Amino acid sequence: MTETEDIKILYTRLLDAWDQMDARAYSDCFVEEGEMIGFDGSFARGKETIFVHLDGIFQHHQPLKYLSVVKEVTLLNETTALLRAITTMIRKDQSLNTDANAHQVLVAVKINNEWKIQLFQNTPAQFHGRPELVEEMTQELLQAFKKNTDPH
Repeated sequence: MTETEDIKILYTRLLDAWDQMDARAYSDCFVEEGEMIGFDGSFARGKETIFVHLDGIFQHHQPLKYLSVVKEVTLLNETTALLRAITTMIRKDQSLNTDANAHQVLVAVKINNEWKIQLFQNTPAQFHGRPELVEEMTQELLQAFKKNTDPH
């Protein structure tokens, strides 16, 4: 398996943990002092803080599932990589929630021969005043959704 594939697997594990509402599995994807910046701008530093933050969300809210397309994985050096993806959420009726379109960036580091997340950022892709860009992103995600039964 290549390093690029390993990074994609890490990203998929993160999204699967969200979809399964498993705050522990989600936080375990991070290094001890990893950082997460959520869609709403919330910030959490440290595996345990990330766990507590998400556990609270999952106890009071059933979030929608992710649909994502990995755009690129760049190895910055032997122990650092950058993954960039686009994403949205899938409603229970299987339609896409385009209000949740986002760019996701994951910075991974390799420690003891294992890739972990140093930083994960989920930024809304609202493209104010440019509806054609919202439509372009939505169409790319919709094509991925039609191609796969597995949304990631």
